[in-house]
Amino acid sequence: MVAPETDATGDGVRRRDFINIAAVSAAGVGGIAVLYPLISQMAPSADVLAESTVEVDVSAIEPGQAIKAIFRKQPLFLRRLTDAEIAEADAVPLSDLRDPQSLEERTKAGQKAMLITMGVCTHLGCVPLGAAEGEARGEYGGYFCPCHGSHYDTAARIRKGPAPTNLLVPDYEFNADGTVVTVG
Repeated sequence: MVAPETDATGDGVRRRDFINIAAVSAAGVGGIAVLYPLISQMAPSADVLAESTVEVDVSAIEPGQAIKAIFRKQPLFLRRLTDAEIAEADAVPLSDLRDPQSLEERTKAGQKAMLITMGVCTHLGCVPLGAAEGEARGEYGGYFCPCHGSHYDTAARIRKGPAPTNLLVPDYEFNADGTVVTVG
């Protein structure tokens, strides 16, 4: 005698339902097995992840001194401002600026003297001068792009020339040991 596919009340599980569930589950596992390698190969490689952050010791930078580092194959300018440079940057009315930003907006809270910017002119991507000893700093004492004549002030804000915006401030954070980690 053959067992009925459902019981008399209709609440039983049919053999066909089990086969359908098993087939859909097997197709789902097979689909994941095929798609996982295709999706995971799009993740960034280890060398790209290594370049996505940079850690720089800023504790040795003296007031008025600037250093260059490399972040994502581009120059990164780190400058410890003097009290006079901070006062000069704060004295500029925001209405006089093409891209109005205060020094407080360009630095971290409690670290107003440490200015960190990308070292790429916002006009055509040249590297401005002013981060190394003896380099021309332009009319406003910050950075000067010799390619097309953009002048930046001590807060790396555009003051003169064709550059449309201030030097970019990347995402960064300070560690307790006096280092800066740049991410982003």
